[in-house]
Amino acid sequence: MNRENEKLTSGLDKSKKEPASAGNRPKKVSKTVQAKKPQKKSTGLRNFRRTPIKIVPLGGLNEIGKNMTCIECGKDMFIIDCGMGFPDSEMLGVDLVLPDYTYVEKNLDRLRGIVITHGHEDHIGGVPFFLKKYNVPVYGTRLTIGLIEEKLKEHGILKNAKLNISSPGKMIKFGCMSVDMIYVNHSIPDAVGLIIHTPAGILVHTGDFKIDYNPIEGEMINLARFAELGNKGVLLFMSDSTNAERPGYTMPERQVGESFQRLFNEAGDRRIIVASFSSNIHRIQQIIDNAAKYKRHVAVSGRSMENVVAKAVELGYLKVPAGIFVSIDSISKYPKNKLIIITTGSQGEPMSALSRMASGNHKNVSITSEDFIIISASPIPGNEKLVNNVVNDLMRLGARVIYEKMYEVHTSGHACQDELKLMLSLTKPKYFMPVHGEYKHLKAHAELAISMGMPPKNIVIGDIGQIVEINSRGIHSGGAVPSGCVFVDGLGVGDVGSIVLRDRKILSQDGLMIVVMAIEKNSGELVSGPDLVSRGFVYVRESEKLLDDAKKLIQKVFDKCLEKKISDWGIYKVRIKDALSNFIFYKTRRSPMILPIIVEI
Repeated sequence: MNRENEKLTSGLDKSKKEPASAGNRPKKVSKTVQAKKPQKKSTGLRNFRRTPIKIVPLGGLNEIGKNMTCIECGKDMFIIDCGMGFPDSEMLGVDLVLPDYTYVEKNLDRLRGIVITHGHEDHIGGVPFFLKKYNVPVYGTRLTIGLIEEKLKEHGILKNAKLNISSPGKMIKFGCMSVDMIYVNHSIPDAVGLIIHTPAGILVHTGDFKIDYNPIEGEMINLARFAELGNKGVLLFMSDSTNAERPGYTMPERQVGESFQRLFNEAGDRRIIVASFSSNIHRIQQIIDNAAKYKRHVAVSGRSMENVVAKAVELGYLKVPAGIFVSIDSISKYPKNKLIIITTGSQGEPMSALSRMASGNHKNVSITSEDFIIISASPIPGNEKLVNNVVNDLMRLGARVIYEKMYEVHTSGHACQDELKLMLSLTKPKYFMPVHGEYKHLKAHAELAISMGMPPKNIVIGDIGQIVEINSRGIHSGGAVPSGCVFVDGLGVGDVGSIVLRDRKILSQDGLMIVVMAIEKNSGELVSGPDLVSRGFVYVRESEKLLDDAKKLIQKVFDKCLEKKISDWGIYKVRIKDALSNFIFYKTRRSPMILPIIVEI
């Protein structure tokens, strides 16, 4: 691999010429003309002195989700993907998590557009929020742009959006850089990798991918194109690392369809309910195909599932026989043995359709022993408990529940080790940067590259906010830019920060105590109180002595402040809060949030 790297176009010295033949020798030129020859534009490593390449990840590294990466060259910049993440257990009350766009805002005059690799939420979920602030062109394949359109409609900003449908072979210009797409296989149709042409050389970004030799829809990954790029010379290869710890190859999607066929036959006369990711159109197609085979109607439940299925049918990515779809509101009209329900909730999300079925709160579906339920997804790390709770609740209602560990009812959309090694061998990159994954995934991918002969100095494991630069000295990590998480809570974007989350955590763990006092404005005398209001801390009727002692303590603190003739109510509040906090912790080993309120009369 190392010898091949010496042939990279980014490293060629164009000043070296082949000897001229005797009959085709150039005419002699004067020394003055020869002195001007070095002014010819070079396409080799010398260009780094003028145009180093910068990669600035703002999301998607050392984490799963909210993928967003800036690519910079000279005065031009474009963004790869604009995704969102889901909140973890520490982000109380948060609905969505977005990347921090501060760096982009500071460089808006250089931003030429956004190119999206595919239509999953962790790659397109942030687009509406970004376009509300910065209306730049967005490029993607037909299905990807179709799904983005639906999101922009919900946010009321579709009319002014600059959405552009692209495909492999259609070059997208971003100033001194240009981008071509290359089809890859993933768990959603129209997924692409990116070929980024820069003055310094070619960068390749795989997007999320796996190698499927017989995909459900569309063509298999264009391995020949990747090999062609490798022969031309790839300066930097950025590759999906999600399954870098898993040996072998990813199971093909068709194998899941074969499992469906066996399970649908096993279901007999029971109603079939399948929970899956709403964006897994290949999976939905196989469910529809088997429904037609077993002469069952299909109903769809869950807002995101309904939206994606409608758009996929509209654009022709789902082939649905006439009359097979029925409304979820009309399923009572059909025998249970003639129904299949496709639903959201494979991750146990509390408000999802499957969770509502499990808790008995679904408007149209009541689970009984006549239901055969397939959860066709693996739990995202951190969601295992939620999924187990839903499975247990469904089983208590008498349903037969099938999940991943029991049968092959799910396969990943990401490449395993043998596929990753194949891509490295085809592209033969000079430099390598694993992307899309937690640190353990990035590290495992880097070790795969080293095992194939790549020098460790040519590999960089990045982090969000950390600039990765390629210049004449090689590849290295540079400075840092503002980065992190922006929280979406209801209609608020960014108005919930670490302090608010800390307060919410305290409230959820130790509760709240409010101290209310009324003070005469001129004399400073206590007119009424102190009164204590407790929420989530102690049950008042069983803690009267504790609260009485707390009131006496507050009275003492107040009297001392009055003796010292302190007139700033803020000082009163701080001293009351400190004294009460210490007292309560000593008595209960709890630390509730304490809010002193002083009313002037």
